[in-house]
Amino acid sequence: MENHKKASGVALLPFLVFILVYLGAGLYYQFTGVDMAFYQFPIVTAAFIGLILAFCLGKESLNEKFHIFAKGAGNEDVLTMLTVYMLAGAFSAVASAMGGRDSVVNLGLSVIPVQFLAAGIFIISAFMGTATGTSMGTIGAIVPIAVGVAQGGNLSVPLVVGACIGGAMFGDNLSMISDTTIAATRSQGCEMRDKFRVNLLIALPAAVITLVLLLIFGRPEGAPAIENLSYSFIKILPYLLVLVLALIGINVFLVLTLGIFAAGIIGMITGDLTIPTFAQNIWGGITGMDEVFYLSLLTGGLAALTTHNGGIAWLIEKLSKVMKSKRSAQVGIAALASVTDCAVANNTVAIIISGKVSNDISREYDVDPRRTASLLDVFSCVFQGLIPYGAQTLTAAALAGIAPMSIVPNIWYCFLLAVFGVISIFVPYADRTCRKNPWNWEYNVAQSGVEAKKKELAAEAND
Repeated sequence: MENHKKASGVALLPFLVFILVYLGAGLYYQFTGVDMAFYQFPIVTAAFIGLILAFCLGKESLNEKFHIFAKGAGNEDVLTMLTVYMLAGAFSAVASAMGGRDSVVNLGLSVIPVQFLAAGIFIISAFMGTATGTSMGTIGAIVPIAVGVAQGGNLSVPLVVGACIGGAMFGDNLSMISDTTIAATRSQGCEMRDKFRVNLLIALPAAVITLVLLLIFGRPEGAPAIENLSYSFIKILPYLLVLVLALIGINVFLVLTLGIFAAGIIGMITGDLTIPTFAQNIWGGITGMDEVFYLSLLTGGLAALTTHNGGIAWLIEKLSKVMKSKRSAQVGIAALASVTDCAVANNTVAIIISGKVSNDISREYDVDPRRTASLLDVFSCVFQGLIPYGAQTLTAAALAGIAPMSIVPNIWYCFLLAVFGVISIFVPYADRTCRKNPWNWEYNVAQSGVEAKKKELAAEAND
């Protein structure tokens, strides 16, 4: 049996059906006035429908197709990504259960002067999003408090909520334990810290300008009173531990495991956790990642079937007609991530879907994988923060009691991130970290082949 067939656009139909089913269902519920419309029809179910169609294509036997699917779903990068998802979910749940998330919010609100409230909300959200790796958890924790304080100080509620979403997306984009970072780096085969260095040079200027604008235009008319908020610095330590260890390059599995037990031990010392509740929160955090876990498995297998049937080759063949250089290839990668996110309203899913194609484009046009991972994460986060039907905006609007469209113009950070993302393509200032340590495709491919051979020989020896 051939490993790859000739290029075929038909092979992309399963992915197209997957997106159209999910998008169509979301639009239907949106127009009928259902809350959280794009989350009524499970995206995993839509992926399953696309997978059924993929199994109907091609002339191979059902067993042969399942072998291709299983090989894709069981790919080392996919399994690594799934394991990191589970550990990240467990850490987030345990750290939150022992009071770490509340301590971060209360500490920030206690030390930031009330006249700088909007800018302070952005900073708190950015730190919490980076520390926890979840924009949704950040928004859920901060928006209710921020809205109350904003109303007391006659400050624009949409402005404060927009600052919170912007900060949350900053953290989601850069966090070492964010599912977007995990998906972007694993799909491109690069290290999280390397992607972080490239990404930071794009995100930081956007964040600094956002902060300046909020300091100028985000001052309240009055001085809202903020009640004494309790916090414990020791409960913030697990977040700092994970951030520092990840940045210095410690293995992500070890980092998250240390973070889980550090949060658990602190929780038991302070009386917020017991051994049973510690164990239950680990399990709860793992199962809380079930949607992205199953989606990654299904799309990993679906991508393998699509590649085998020539779908990826066809897409690259068509894209190559407009991609003539490394620069235009980067524009294509950014556009692919953006359009996919607008279609599925989930930045992690957008990266998972477009990751394989982006990796192949990178190889074709010699784009550094660290740069590709950064582009995928940046532009998927830009549009995830701006689309009014995304979970982040819908959740924030519901908590604040305002319309989603009133928030979108105030999410200044995401607009600025898009601007700097585009600038970084045409003025490659963010690539200097890559130039210091150039990516060698031939060497890295050869090394991965050596490692794969070692594992194969070890498995044979064990048998």
